[in-house]
Amino acid sequence: MFFGKIMSRILLIDDDIDLCELLCEYLASEGLTVEAVHEGEEGAHRALSGEYALVILDVMLPGMSGFDVLRRIRVGSNLPVLMLTARGDDIDRIVGLEMGADDYMPKPFNSRELTARIRAILRRTLPEGGETPAKRSSVSKFDVGDVELDPSTLEAFRGKELVDLTSVEFKLLEVLLRNTGVVVSREDLTKEVLGRKLTAYDRSIDVHVSRLRKKLGPAVNGAERIRSIRNTGYIYILQNDRTGGAGA
Repeated sequence: MFFGKIMSRILLIDDDIDLCELLCEYLASEGLTVEAVHEGEEGAHRALSGEYALVILDVMLPGMSGFDVLRRIRVGSNLPVLMLTARGDDIDRIVGLEMGADDYMPKPFNSRELTARIRAILRRTLPEGGETPAKRSSVSKFDVGDVELDPSTLEAFRGKELVDLTSVEFKLLEVLLRNTGVVVSREDLTKEVLGRKLTAYDRSIDVHVSRLRKKLGPAVNGAERIRSIRNTGYIYILQNDRTGGAGA
């Protein structure tokens, strides 16, 4: 069982009934409780109920598309969402990530890889593999410049303003801030934030960085916070730090 006695409820939104039955059975053997719905409108309603730790969402749904469901979820919640896309459809993947999906899996997929992706997402939501809120409350806040992170609540503040981040964006910002002034490679960011190895043509981490930049905005002096280092990775820069190099 993945989280010991902690059972994480997952909502699966997919109109493929046979696939849903197989996934529910397989993920149950991994210690996860999965409930499936087959229509977008109902799925969006259930996702916003506050009863789930994660949503697995298919792009191709009858009536309300997966993108519409994701948009509805993001209006009212930062609930982690893993999208299922057609294999080879890079546009769907990029669009989903830009709209706030945490990760994606192309269909058809390997069940073990899907489980690994789910575990990586839940680790970000439940630090240290499912520690209790009481344990999480002992994790210290820290700040870099005008940005403060509270790992115990997964909240980020710019000045006194709460920045609305998804779990993957929070983890990405945490890794960058803890390495302020140091270039972090795309490979390391992908491993630390997404919980997997970087593969060829995988631009997921770049899309998440782009969303994070927009949400944080520029520094007080108008300078960029997160700089791209060509063919290498990213660096978080203090307002008075000129470290970096040629941007990409």
